[in-house]
Order: sequence, then C-alpha cells, then structure tokens
Amino acid sequence: MFPLVQILHAKGFSITGSDNNHTDTTDIEQKMGIPIQFEHSPQNIQGADLIVHTAAIMEDNPELIAAKASGIPTVERSVLLGVLSQCYNNAICVSGTHGKTTTSAMIAQILLEVGLDPTCVIGGKVKAIGGNGRAGASQNMVCEACEFVDTFLKLSPDVSIILNIDGGHMDYFKTMENLIASFRKFAQNTSRLLIVNGDDEHVKTAVQGLDKPVLTFGWEPTNDYYPQNIVSGHSVQSHFDLMHKGQKLITLTINTPGRHNILNATAAAVACLDAGVSPEQIQEGLSHFFGAGRRFEILYHRGGITVADDYAHHPAEIKATLTAARSLDFKRIIAVFQPFTFSRTYMLLEDFASALSIADVTVLSKIMGSREKNTYHVYAQDLQKKIDGCFYYPEFEEIAQKVVAMAQPGDLIITLGCGDIYKCARMMVGMLG
Repeated sequence: MFPLVQILHAKGFSITGSDNNHTDTTDIEQKMGIPIQFEHSPQNIQGADLIVHTAAIMEDNPELIAAKASGIPTVERSVLLGVLSQCYNNAICVSGTHGKTTTSAMIAQILLEVGLDPTCVIGGKVKAIGGNGRAGASQNMVCEACEFVDTFLKLSPDVSIILNIDGGHMDYFKTMENLIASFRKFAQNTSRLLIVNGDDEHVKTAVQGLDKPVLTFGWEPTNDYYPQNIVSGHSVQSHFDLMHKGQKLITLTINTPGRHNILNATAAAVACLDAGVSPEQIQEGLSHFFGAGRRFEILYHRGGITVADDYAHHPAEIKATLTAARSLDFKRIIAVFQPFTFSRTYMLLEDFASALSIADVTVLSKIMGSREKNTYHVYAQDLQKKIDGCFYYPEFEEIAQKVVAMAQPGDLIITLGCGDIYKCARMMVGMLG
C-alpha cells in the first residue's frame, strides 16, 4: 500500500488509513500528515470517496464489511495499481517468484540517475526514491508485478520482465501448471516487449508461442543477454561483463552479494537498454545501488559481529540468501527465521528445512499467520525437528537475548522473513550497542 500512498499523496489526493500495527511505514505516513487509526473499525471509512484494501485483509474484517455495505467504491490494492499503470506508456512491470524488488529497484536507480524521472512502485524501501513509491513526471513507470492471487493480471504492462517461476503461493495456485498459466496471461497482457529468463523451463513454457517480441537473459550464451567473466570476492561486490550475442557491452559492478543478484542486474540492464539508456549510464547507475531495504541489508557491524536483515521467505530465496552469505568471509552464519503463513510452512516444510540448514545455527520464531487461520495444524516446532541444532523461541525478545548471548566475533546474524522479523533484528542491534 505504501508506494500508492506516496504517489497519490504527491499528486494531491487526501488520504486516511488504518492498520492493526505500528510500523516504520505508518510512522512515515503520519509524518507526511496522513491520519491513521490503529484498529479496523467501521467508523474509519467515513468521508471517503474510494476505499482501498490489501489482499491480506480477511473477508470478516469489520472495516471491509462496512466498506462493501457503504456504497462507496471499494477495491483491492492491485486494482488501483492496475489503473495507475494505464497512465504511462512505458510501464515496466517486473514479475517472478524471486528477485522482483531488487530488480525493480535497480531499474529505478538507473532511470533516476539519467533523468528519465520514473514513477516507482517497489516492494522494498529504496534510498534513491526515499521509500517504496515515487511520483515521476515522465511516461516511465517501474512496478513490481506480484503473482499473489493473480494480482499482476490487473496491470497494463508495456514491458514485462519474468525473472523466474517457482512454487510460490501454492495454497492459491494448487499446481505448477496453474501458476505457469497465470504467468502466461500476464505475458499476454504485455503491449510491447517481454524480457524473460531464457534458462528457466517454467518461464519458457509460459511464453512459448506468444506473438510478442521477446528478449532473453540468463547464464547461457544462447540468451540475448548474459553475464560473463564474473569476479566475486569475499565482499558484497561483484564484477561481470554484460554480453549481447557474443559481444561485450560493458563491465558492470554491483554491490549486492550472490549470483542471483548478477542475474537480476542483467535483467535490469536489458530493460534500461530498451528505455534508451546507454551501457555506460547503466554501469554508473548500478555502481551507486547498494540494495533495497530488507534485501541483505546490513544493520550493524562492530566488534566483529554483523547483523543483517533480509526479506527472504520462500525456500529458494532463503537458499539464495544463505548461499550468498556463505560465500562471504564469516566464521558462522546464525539465521533467525520467522515462518510466514501456515499454508506455505506446511506445504514447503522439507524445502524450508533444507534451505535453513545452510546456516550454522538456525533460530525460529512462531509462525506469522497473517491472512490465514491455522487449519493446517502446523507449528514452527515441526520445522525445528527437521533442522539439526535448531532453536525455537516464540517471541522476538527472547530470540534477541539468546542470539546476542551466543554471538561471537566473525558471526553474521541474519534475520529472514517477510513479516515483522526486522523488529527482532533491531532489538539485537540495540542489545549489541
């Protein structure tokens, strides 16, 4: 919701809101002069001309019930975002199970630096745009396109990027075939260009036979664009040559760790080349990008102990993040994970156990159910049993105390999850002093 709030507020709309939790985002919104109620109540909708809610709000929410009964137009967030995307003639919509935020943020950084003044809707906070959203004055828009409950089908993309297709949100899609079919619909809705991962079999199936211009990226030289001559040391920085059909375009430097981010940068570069940005300008823009908020975000580094925070909440994302951490010069990796939703924890229990086992020490909090009730009868202790030497403490305060007590010089403590586990990271930073 926050990017939409930032954009519409900048355009002069009067906005009010409600939440059930104080967060960094609500603090910023209040500083913007936006009234927020910290409860969901029927009274909160009074005086509105349009009511917008997230997909995470349950049908029995009293405010949503009142909204639907009020006669005031009421839409889910993705509908409003879809309307907004129609206002631009170069809407670059970034989809994929993993990497959307980082890739979108990279594109936004580059377009901003060359003066293309994009409107941005990004899932993580980006320093260059002062948050998650930005109202630009040009016809360029950079937007994350999330497949959750088919919300990305509301968008009107001019350029679509498909980074990968993996088993996410399977409580909704049920089968991989359904998920691939949804991405195919998203690709069909694209008016001008598809930029797709040519190494991903699911992506290739999704776009096969579509009557759309396609550019491919990936690791293999059979793609239109690919990285080569990769140099990665024990820092977060990597260097690689961006190749186009056998020809070197430019050497790029990124300040975000892991092979997955090299591929994200490659996809971002292709989108920016299409927007008219030169290879040299892409090189300059990426060199100033140090990651989006909650994407391997370093919060503390003192006395040999490092604390980082990451949004990874799917096994493939956790594996990529911890593998990237393993490539760096840490003696131990302590992973603190907050499982998100009962359905995902239940369906991917073995995959979570495998990914989290990359860490030297794993600590689990209780599951954040979010929009779900625990009809699966799954608990964090079920995951704990499958990971050697894993600890479980339900509350953040206890986790922070235990982890700080075990931390030693040379350790990386990294919090993982898409809920509010970042609060635990901050508790640890406060305790470490």
